[in-house]
Amino acid sequence: MANGPTRPLNTDHYPLEARVSFRSAFVRVFHPLRSWFRAVSQRSRIEAGMEVELADHLARLTDDLIRAGHSPKDAARRARIALGPELAHKEQMRASLGLRWWDEFAADLRYAARLLRKSPGFTAIATLSLALAIGANTTIFSIAKEVMYDRLGVPHPEQLRLLKWIGDGNKVVHSFWGNWDSDPVRGTTSPEFTYPVYEQLKKENRSLEDLFAFKQLQMNATIRGNAQRVQTEMVSGNYFASLEIRPQLGRAIQPSDTTAIGAGNVAVISDGLWERAFARSPAALGQTITLSQSVLTIVGVAPRGFTGAVNPQFSPDVFVPLSMQPLITPTFTKSSSLLVDPDTWWIEIMGRAKPGVSDKGAQAVLNSQMQSAVRGTVKIKAGETIPRLFLVDGSRGENFAADQFSEPVNVLMALTGFVLLLACANIGNLLLARGAQRQREMSVRLAVGAGRSRILRQMLTESLLLAVIGGLAGLALGYLGRNAIPSLLFNSWEMETFSVPFDWGVFAFAAGVTILTGLVFGVAPAWSAARTEVGSALKETAQTTSRRRKGLGGKAIVAFQIALSTLLVVGAGLFLRTLFALSSIDVGFRTDHLLLFGLELPEKRYPEGKQAPLYTKVKQAVAALPGVEAVTAAAVPYIAGSMSRASFVLEGEKSSRNSPDGELFNDVDNNFFETLGIPIVAGRGFSSQDTATSPKVAVINQSLARKRFPHENPIGKRFTSDEPEKDGWTQIVGICADTNYNDLRDGAQAQFLVPTVQSRNMRFLTFEVRTQREVAGLAASIRHAVQQIDPDLPVLDIRTQQEQIDAEMQMERIFAALTTGFGLLALALACVGIYGIMAYTVARRTNEIGIRLALGALPAQVRGMVLRESAWLTIAGVVAGLAAALGLAKLVSSMLYAIKSWDPATLISGALILFAVAVAATWIPARRAANVQPMEALRHE
Repeated sequence: MANGPTRPLNTDHYPLEARVSFRSAFVRVFHPLRSWFRAVSQRSRIEAGMEVELADHLARLTDDLIRAGHSPKDAARRARIALGPELAHKEQMRASLGLRWWDEFAADLRYAARLLRKSPGFTAIATLSLALAIGANTTIFSIAKEVMYDRLGVPHPEQLRLLKWIGDGNKVVHSFWGNWDSDPVRGTTSPEFTYPVYEQLKKENRSLEDLFAFKQLQMNATIRGNAQRVQTEMVSGNYFASLEIRPQLGRAIQPSDTTAIGAGNVAVISDGLWERAFARSPAALGQTITLSQSVLTIVGVAPRGFTGAVNPQFSPDVFVPLSMQPLITPTFTKSSSLLVDPDTWWIEIMGRAKPGVSDKGAQAVLNSQMQSAVRGTVKIKAGETIPRLFLVDGSRGENFAADQFSEPVNVLMALTGFVLLLACANIGNLLLARGAQRQREMSVRLAVGAGRSRILRQMLTESLLLAVIGGLAGLALGYLGRNAIPSLLFNSWEMETFSVPFDWGVFAFAAGVTILTGLVFGVAPAWSAARTEVGSALKETAQTTSRRRKGLGGKAIVAFQIALSTLLVVGAGLFLRTLFALSSIDVGFRTDHLLLFGLELPEKRYPEGKQAPLYTKVKQAVAALPGVEAVTAAAVPYIAGSMSRASFVLEGEKSSRNSPDGELFNDVDNNFFETLGIPIVAGRGFSSQDTATSPKVAVINQSLARKRFPHENPIGKRFTSDEPEKDGWTQIVGICADTNYNDLRDGAQAQFLVPTVQSRNMRFLTFEVRTQREVAGLAASIRHAVQQIDPDLPVLDIRTQQEQIDAEMQMERIFAALTTGFGLLALALACVGIYGIMAYTVARRTNEIGIRLALGALPAQVRGMVLRESAWLTIAGVVAGLAAALGLAKLVSSMLYAIKSWDPATLISGALILFAVAVAATWIPARRAANVQPMEALRHE
């Protein structure tokens, strides 16, 4: 071996080879596709080119033969013979370009369209079934996508991380304002933090991009002289910059707007509010709005589609700096400002993931920083623990809608999937019956040279065309009905509007469901047609001895339909019974002719001493309206999904031993019991002798009396809801009958009631008006009366008590309506399926029936034979359906009320309904079989 310096190995050619290999592979795949697309899109030019090329070949060959000594006529003849059939050459060229498959598909499509046009009844039934099923699936999917999968309308939402904490029963957190979730195993979790903790985390943060804070709530606003309720989001100065949002007009809220507490009287409004209040005029900039009696200047308009940081469904109307909190929101605490309050956990924190830093690592660092921040700001008592911080995906904000509606939406998705399967089974059965009638056609095709794959492709094309027609109709139904269900989720008096977008994701889902549906119901008929025997199907005398065996596939499909129908009917029955049970609840007070409306007083204009006089004026003004019989008020309206809880420490107790979290309570007007019709069963109610300066009194309900005073008379007993040396003792003066409190499902709960005149701070009250007047007219009169007292005070949520109760049953009402609709559709499809298979069976067995009748069988016996066959089919399907229904009912048992998941009445009723439908659907084919004439039947083929 020669000695000398070694040359370094050159590896540059490896990446080059890889690039060349990739390029060649790309060319091999892309160029044929491009050629095929060009041939399809420029078909006339391609055909003309074929004609020119063949003519050129023929002319050149003819010239060669003439030069060889042949006469022009003979040369032309020989040239045509040598060239061969022109059509064959064209077919070969079309095949090389991929046009042959396209031509065959187009021919199959035209033939399928002619067949569907020749059978309008079948086409209408199949299209309607598919349209309803695909439309229902598309509608529910669009809602599910919006509720559970759509992200915040900000750039790169996948980078957002929401800070939350989890604590045990001894956590240092005692005062909440916001959202929390309690679980006996996992403990309490919440996204709320104190502002001092946020400031400390923001200062020390190195794990995420800049942390920003926000708090969303509703506020009173006066915009261009119109008093209204607006959704407001208080935000930190870096909020818009961190979310990478640029206003479409003006500027965003900046750190300079939050330099001092109470400073920064500026606002950014949403695109929706800009359109509603200012008609999208640029002159909105610089105008002022009044928010909770604070005048703010509009400095910007958020871009269209911006959702804020809380959830992707709704956008706040107004964004204001967090520094304005002491002026525009109540404190609910001893501190004058929540920005310096170390004890109230109320603000949400979010940040973007930092490149190169894992969520696990960022969480560990932030948790350590939070422990230090809490120790530095909160007085921790012995035995108290500091919550542990963790990070969650913030791309969907706090995702309230997913938490609230995920289970119902998943159940609806499953039910609509069953409806789609039912529609597929129904159409598949009809196609199998049609396929049996087309066996002769398939045999002729096979006999003249068609391949079985060609037959399979023809039948699948017909199925897909039918699916596409149904899919387009279903997409139209889904588009028209996309907001029908969301409109039922919100009440007419609420601010939120839930609009479901119909974007490419929904179109892709509908297209996928359509294609899959066509394949599901088309494969079995196509496979059956492709397996047709040429010889037997061409014989005129093909007997019916084997036809019963061949009908087993269709009967199995019908049994499957009956099982799905049973499942859907039983599900509808369970939800209907739940709705009926909730509607039958005695809530404990009179709900008729009772109108509710709320008022929330801004703290700046109505501090603690001025609230009672304002409420008295409003009550007197409303009571003076024509048709008003009585007016009362309460801090918490009943059956409205809200509650208040306070400690209930009896005299002589050191703590509330029976209920560490206290008891439910309500602040009510003196005539509350009389106006709502709640009986006082012992002692007395409130009266004019109970004033702000008189001894403090309370009325407890029967449940609280049984709970806290099981063996003694509670009248005259004293308790406190705070330190005795501060508020003194409250004496129990009466016991009222039980009523439902926050909802219908929980029933009557223990509660105590105190008069509003003895409450220190009553910023929010719901007035309850007993009247015989029509609601709309009285609502206008109430608004006018309140505006006469304070034009900047909006009247909130005018509704009747019955509407409020109905709102608490919205989910049950939606489920009952939808499942009932699905059940009726299932019954209709099952009826069509049973009728179709039995009519087809009778038609194919005409010879057999004729022989039976000729040998002495009675028409009633023939009719009974057909009905028995249908009965066994129904029994098999119902049994399978009941088993599936029991399994599904266990999954949704938490959504039921007052009934068991195995409720016998519902199960038996569902089975009987399916039997009745089966008998009704079979009766006409059975009667037709009984009326067969033996001589005609024996000649029938």
